[in-house]
Amino acid sequence: MQDNESSIGCWVSILYRYRQNYLSKRLDPYNIGSGQHMFLLALAYNDGISQEELSERLKLDKATTAKALKKLEDEGYVARGIDAADKRAYQVFLTPLALRVIPLIKKAVEDWEQLITADLSEDESFLIKQLLRKMAQNACQYKKGS
Repeated sequence: MQDNESSIGCWVSILYRYRQNYLSKRLDPYNIGSGQHMFLLALAYNDGISQEELSERLKLDKATTAKALKKLEDEGYVARGIDAADKRAYQVFLTPLALRVIPLIKKAVEDWEQLITADLSEDESFLIKQLLRKMAQNACQYKKGS
């Protein structure tokens, strides 16, 4: 059995919690929660996608997505509308307000990554990203099979 300090999950969890805290503080002036920024960033690259597709891209359940989008809609960052091609689906669009804060969100995420990779070489930084991507893909395969 592994001790907690040698567990990958332990270190990933610690990084996740610190990242959430960091982003919460950086985005608080804009009333964007740390868990909501990822929706805005996903939409920055895929504006107008369906709510369901957004859930799939972010690997989140539909209820979590709906709740986050409701808050972002209430804050004026997104607008949802019925998909003309599929009346059962909602498309999600960024508002002009969101377009103004996207660069600030990107900067906060970039600053966090610089902070946590400050002592890594470029090769180490590249390698850790590749390894984490592989691990996430493995986890995704497990989820699909369960």
